[in-house]
Amino acid sequence: MKDFATSDHPAVQRQLDRLAALSLPQGRFGLETIRELLARLGNPEERLPPVFHVAGTNGKGSTCAFLRAMLEAGGYSVHTATKPHLVRYNERIRLAGRLIDDEALAALLAEVLDAGEDLGPSFFEVTTAALFLAFSRTSADACVIEVGLGGRFDATNVIPAPLVCGIATLGIDHETFLLRPEEGVPSEPLARIAFEKASIARPGVPLVTQAYPDFVAAEVDRTAAAHGARLLMRGRNWDAAVTAEGIALTDTAGIQALPWPTLPGAHQADNAALAAAMIRAQTALPVSPEAMAEGIRTARWPARLQRLGPGPLTALAPGRAVWLDGGHNPDAGQAIARHFAPGPRLHLVLGMLASKDPAALLAPLDGLLASIAVVPAPGHEAHAPADFAPHTDLPVRPFATVAEALVALPAAGDVLIAGSLYLAGDVLRRNGELPD
Repeated sequence: MKDFATSDHPAVQRQLDRLAALSLPQGRFGLETIRELLARLGNPEERLPPVFHVAGTNGKGSTCAFLRAMLEAGGYSVHTATKPHLVRYNERIRLAGRLIDDEALAALLAEVLDAGEDLGPSFFEVTTAALFLAFSRTSADACVIEVGLGGRFDATNVIPAPLVCGIATLGIDHETFLLRPEEGVPSEPLARIAFEKASIARPGVPLVTQAYPDFVAAEVDRTAAAHGARLLMRGRNWDAAVTAEGIALTDTAGIQALPWPTLPGAHQADNAALAAAMIRAQTALPVSPEAMAEGIRTARWPARLQRLGPGPLTALAPGRAVWLDGGHNPDAGQAIARHFAPGPRLHLVLGMLASKDPAALLAPLDGLLASIAVVPAPGHEAHAPADFAPHTDLPVRPFATVAEALVALPAAGDVLIAGSLYLAGDVLRRNGELPD
């Protein structure tokens, strides 16, 4: 698996070209390469500000956005590492609230790539080493770090002692990597996913999670115990009642009332609750109820049920709301469906990687769609219209670009562009809405 990035800055592009040439050797799983690379760089992972480490299938990025917003509302400076980037690679490394600038990024990537040239590191290992190095060299009060893929063998899983770990919702995704055959691991797919994600646990560190089905919760229990973590699972050690009035979070410290998030989607209340529970599970960085509420109201997370603003693309669909979501698995599809149901039918502009389930969005959105247009996922092998046809009764029309699909929309109805974060990034760039 490889990511792609481009930059208008020549020095950054030179390093991104070196990154793009890297690949993960088939059959290599483990943390040995990232540990060796970090050792050559002076082990920056051992000199980070207090870390909030977040894993999960869906919701981990939004949880990180809420954590950052709550901590900043509390007066703290925060480094943030989220992935993937949508438009610019710089989005992956936010230093004390600001995206890393191009000159610093070029120098940082060159330093890491030079140090590991003979190790054959992956794109993700180089990226992780670079963000650890940047975070260790710039003063801040906290780090919010999103796990990339899985947890057990994710390159971020070398952090020795996070302040608190969190796990968002769990579902089936990245099956090739996370469900590969291996001795001594759970055989049931969702339990295996839970094992991989919960393996970010650390001795004595709070591991705050959402609620899961009993067999999944049992695997989280077992994995947390094996690592000596202090497990705080929703529905047991903490809970959150989500109502029309807001969120009522309950834990050993009592009850805290929190507002509804500004981010669209009922699932965002669950992500906000997890972030609040993580903050309340630690004492090193206290955050007032008022700051938590402010963070919930101000958090932003692009390409997750984002209503696009005025721009070159939305101008092609005048008088319509144009929504953008990078979701590509069944759980994401269900979250999108909950947001739009019941309501007028949508025109779906869909671009999805060929490695994803073509029914992941169409099945949850059944009955909510007025038309389906299929476009490429920029830079990646994508599903063809024929792949989607068996999963819908609607005609599936092919278009070369999102712009062409928007121009050809039927007469009435709002629009949802979805299926891939790569597609979402391209849409944001073309509509002039770059994440900052």
